[in-house]
Amino acid sequence: QVQLAESGGGWVQAGGSLTVACAASGLTSSSSRYIINWFRQPPGKEREFVAQVAWNGDSTNYDETTYYANSVKGRFTISRDNAKNTVYLQMNSLKPEDTAVYYCNAETGGRSLGWGQGTQVTVSS
Repeated sequence: QVQLAESGGGWVQAGGSLTVACAASGLTSSSSRYIINWFRQPPGKEREFVAQVAWNGDSTNYDETTYYANSVKGRFTISRDNAKNTVYLQMNSLKPEDTAVYYCNAETGGRSLGWGQGTQVTVSS
């Protein structure tokens, strides 16, 4: 029921910026507390956590929290557009080591609701 779709990937030079998006639907079909995680998988490496945002769905008090991997703190910002059911990951000061396929994942109640197909981000030197 939950559908996730990443977009916005592309090529950028080191030091540049890029924003990827995760469009989500069907999140209200389960728990009212949701988490969207961004993960990435660099070439030849395992998938790693990047950032997450959590909020109360369908509520006037979203009690939103965010969390970032140390490698992206101060450079990446995760945010939500509630009207569009979309989570964004704004990536600034990009480095070649940020090159990866970026995936979003939704979870609720400690259970994963699925993954998107990923979007490629390539940062050149």
